[in-house]
Parts: sequence; C-alpha cells; structure tokens
Amino acid sequence: MTDGFYEVVGRQRAHRRFRPEPVASDVVERLLWAATRAPSAENAQPWQFVVVRDDERRAGLAELARRAWEGGAKDYEQGRLPDALFADVDQGATGGLATAPLWIVVAADTAKAPDGALGSSIWPAVQNLLLAATAEGLGSALTTLSLAFAEEAGALLGLPDGVKPCAAVPIGRPARELGPPRREPLADHVHAERFGS
Repeated sequence: MTDGFYEVVGRQRAHRRFRPEPVASDVVERLLWAATRAPSAENAQPWQFVVVRDDERRAGLAELARRAWEGGAKDYEQGRLPDALFADVDQGATGGLATAPLWIVVAADTAKAPDGALGSSIWPAVQNLLLAATAEGLGSALTTLSLAFAEEAGALLGLPDGVKPCAAVPIGRPARELGPPRREPLADHVHAERFGS
C-alpha cells in the first residue's frame, strides 16, 4: 500500500492540455472523497467544491485564466521561468486549460473559518484532489489564474456571499504523458536542527 502512495506522489505533475473524453461521475466522487479526507483548521471543513462540466462555464473559467495571463501574469513570469516551462504555461493559459472536460473549483466558506485559517484548510484538500487525480490516471493542474477575477468567477459559478473561490483544478485524460517531475536534490532543502547544517 505505501509503495503505491509514493509512486503516485512521484508522478504527480501539472497537466495543461487534455483529451476530450469525459471523467466518469464515480471517478469524480472518489476525487472529492479524497479531497475531503484532508485536515482542516479546527476540523471546520470550510471547503466547497463546484464541479464544472458545462461547456459554457468551463470556457468561461478558461477565458478568465487567459485574461489574467495576458493581462499581466505573462509579463511577470517572462524571464522568471525556464523557457520550456514558460512555453508550457503560456500554451496552457491561452488554450490548453480550455480543453479540460472537467474543472473543480475549490472554494472556502468564510463563515466556517477565519481568513488566517483558510489556507491551512483549503490547500491540503487541493493537494489530495491532485494526488487522487494522478492515482486515477488523470491529468490535473492547480491554477489560480481564473480567480484573479474572483468576482466574475463567483458570478459564473453562482457562489453566494461569504464563499470565496481559492483554486481551480482542470482535470482530464492528459493529451500527452509527462515524465516524473523535475526536482532539486533533497539535500539542498533539508537542514538538521538549524538552517545551514
């Protein structure tokens, strides 16, 4: 059992282009089940998941991502990202994300947790969602680009006041298989007792 977990962690990658076949409802249910097994501050479980399959809504989320990218995020990232990664992100933000047959928007019910505790509640759920998608053989990506226009995204999804969109996760069969994630050596990031030792 543990070998399978580490294998999934070792191949989880951001996918930004998808094949068109739909994701089955039972698979979506398993993804959401995994997401809600995450810890949350005070066990408040403030997460709300909006499952988006509708063509128009998915296109709307992708369009918001494109606008955010072309409205300043692209200029910000130019020169900060390696060329190949920049090209992949650019292609994803300007059309690749729109190919996802499923988006899950993870929102937070601010009445259940204060702003300071939302991150520690929402981000573990998002990570579980990403890992579950990988375990199911699906590609996924964590993006917040669409949510740069939080008010428009909220209106598109019918979010009530007090429910804040935090992450958008496009999901589907990957258009191409990606190798394992590139990571710097573990020793470059681990310190014993004190930083630098």
